[in-house]
Parts: sequence; structure tokens; C-alpha cells
Amino acid sequence: MKVGVNALFLIPGEVGGSETYLVETLRALAATQPDLELVVFTNLECDAFLCERLDEFPNVSFQLVPVRARNRAARILTEQFKLPGLVREAGVQVLWSPGYTAPLRAPCPQVVSILDMQYLSHPADLTWPAWLATHTLVMQAAERCDHVLTLSEFAKREIIREAGVAPEKVTPTLLAAAPDFFEPVGPETLAALRREVLGFAEPFILCVAHTYPHKNVHRLVEAFAQLGDLPHRLVLVGRPQRGEREVQAALARLPDATRVKRLERTTRADLVALYQAADVFAFPSLYEGFGLPVLEAMAAGTPVVAMRKASIPEVGGEAIAYCEQDDAAELAGRIREILVFSAEERKVRLASARVRAASFSWAATAATVADVLRAVGARR
Repeated sequence: MKVGVNALFLIPGEVGGSETYLVETLRALAATQPDLELVVFTNLECDAFLCERLDEFPNVSFQLVPVRARNRAARILTEQFKLPGLVREAGVQVLWSPGYTAPLRAPCPQVVSILDMQYLSHPADLTWPAWLATHTLVMQAAERCDHVLTLSEFAKREIIREAGVAPEKVTPTLLAAAPDFFEPVGPETLAALRREVLGFAEPFILCVAHTYPHKNVHRLVEAFAQLGDLPHRLVLVGRPQRGEREVQAALARLPDATRVKRLERTTRADLVALYQAADVFAFPSLYEGFGLPVLEAMAAGTPVVAMRKASIPEVGGEAIAYCEQDDAAELAGRIREILVFSAEERKVRLASARVRAASFSWAATAATVADVLRAVGARR
């Protein structure tokens, strides 16, 4: 079966978890589902990026569509009016759009991935024009596509409720931590991380999240202010977004803001090392379709504290600590509790978390996606 993959949304390094979702699922599909011939429609920003990661697979080909995804209007118009013709010319039997939106008319059956409905619960993440365009296109994709993929049972319930989609039309496809998060990094790597990336030797608390309002990063900074008696620093990995003003205000209230290290970008190797070097991974997000950083921290053997919100309990289960309220004092208390674990208690908890993390796999994700693509493609 020839499957088209609509990657026109992808801007490497800028679209968050949807980049990981697309790349890792495609790699697993190519490696484990050889009967699927994948034709990936790329844009000017992601063509070389995807070719570099998927060129090794003989069942993957690429078709460059000359549009820049940063020009949102041009990308939407290209997806709606040019992509369907390219799909027809390529002889695609089913089109998969992994980035929330899809052509409203296509020459073949369609599957769309709506990863969550976060833009509805937290509209402040987007400008008003972007919100309106997103809402219109997502709702139309949910209605017109033959099937919807999402990331969790929580996200499925959200899609059913908000978009009015029949339950049998929505399939969750859980994500996974990549193998390198499970592999211990050596002491030399950790020393280089502290010397060349962090610039300090003190223990630290880690958070990986762009500062969108729903990521709630400012709440962690407020909690960190209540941990001033500890030797720990706070490391925030992620780019400034529409919630940055609240983060900056919380930083300004700290007695010593130099105890917070900001890293907008890291290499993959440095990110793995950061997870493994941290004493605690704190994830204060109020809404996640899945919450992959939680799973990555679990795989890395780092204790996690997160909000008991949205899909996070599906990912962490009983292997992580939760805050029941969006409250800085409670978050600080949970972090403090983790830091005073005995060595034996820490060992038991981290072993449980790693076992749970290992139960998620990209091969399983790809198998579910492939089953849906085959079933939808067969309806032609």
C-alpha cells in the first residue's frame, strides 16, 4: 500500500513534541512495516532534516513541496489546494496528516493526527487569528477525514467531546522514549556537561518545556523560590513563548535569579545527559496530550514530579509523584520529599519507573498507526 505522509507542518526544532511523534513513528513504520510504501511530502524547512533521518529505508521516498511552513497562510493554502494534486499524481492510496490539519478534499481516504485539543482549553497559547485558523482547520479535519489518530485516552475523550467525532473513529497511539534515554552516560560526559553546558557543579532540578502558558513554567520558578535552603539550582530547557512574561516576573522575584539556568536549545546527547544528571525532573504542565518528557525522565532514571492533569497519569502511572493542585507550595513540597528519599527508596522507585517507561515502544505505536492506515486505505 502506498501511503502519503503530509509533513508540510514540520519546522524542525520549533513544533515541539509533534516533531518527535512524526520522526519516530516514521522511522518505526519504515523499519517494521515493509509492506507500506511511504511517500513523504516535505516543505523547504524540513526536507533535508527528514531525508537525513529516513534515507536509509528503501520504502521511503520524498517529494519536496516548495513552501515554507513559517509562512502559515502559504502553508495552509498549499496543503488545501496543491497537495491533493500531488497526492493524486503520486498514486497514493491513503494520506496521513500527522500535524492536526489535512486537505478538506483529497483523491484518496485520509487519516489525520489530532494530538490534543489544547488550543481550546488554553487559547492564550495562540494569537486570535492563529486560534481561529487552527480551530476551523482542526474541526474540519476531524469531520472530513476517515479516521483520527491521537496520543492518549485522555486526548481521545477530548476529541470526542469537542469535535463530536464518533468514538470508533478515534484511535490512541501512545508514544515512547527513545533507547538512548535508557543508556547510562559516562562520568566523562556528565563532567563535560557541567563544564561546557551548565557552568556549575551544584545539583539541579530540571524542567524541559517551552514557556507556553499551559506549560506553567512560572509555577515551578515560584516553587523554586521556596527551596532556597537547598543547594540545588534550577535548569529550564526550552524557548520563550507566550507565557514568558509570567516566567520573567517569577524570576524577578527570586532572591538570586542567577541560580536559574536557561537553555533554549540543546543537542540530543546533552538533553539525555541533563535528564540523567538531574536530581529531580519537575513538569508543572496543566495540559498534555501525552507528556513525552515525563516518560523520557523515567527512562533516564530520574524521579519525576508532575501535576495530576490531563494525560500525565496515563504516562506516569504510580511511578511518579503528583501535585493535586496548581500550587507552588505543594510543588515545592513534592520536590523536597523526593530529595530526601533514602538511597534504597530512590532505587526502588526509579527501577519501577524505568520498567514502566520500557513498556512503551515506537514499534507498538507504528503497528497501531499501520493497522489504521491499512484499514482506511482498503475502503477505497
